Amino acid sequence: MSRSAERLLYWAPRILAIAFAVFISLFALDVFSENHGFWDTVLALSLHLIPTAVIVAALIAAWRWEWIGATLFAFLGALYAWQVLPRHPDWALYLSSPLFVIAILFLVGSVEHAKLHPPAAK
Repeated sequence: MSRSAERLLYWAPRILAIAFAVFISLFALDVFSENHGFWDTVLALSLHLIPTAVIVAALIAAWRWEWIGATLFAFLGALYAWQVLPRHPDWALYLSSPLFVIAILFLVGSVEHAKLHPPAAK
């Protein structure tokens, strides 16, 4: 595998995860259109940003251990799809698909990393 392909495989899932976290954070901005007090707005914003915090936590774990990233992002995609599929199948498709793509990229990165950098013999 060429060096540029290795770099792309390393950075693609990380950049996509950051972009996805920014994208879902945009949905939290609707709390500012409601006419609530300051503390109610802060509370609502905090609650709306919980999914972003979960994505960021998964990315932090995945940054070092790609197989954990593959597992976490696949789990998050399946969990979201399971929760919204009965009511909004289109939401399940649109918002869980990027999570599955990120999981697949982390999995491929993990497998390729293991092939390219075998553990040192003791």
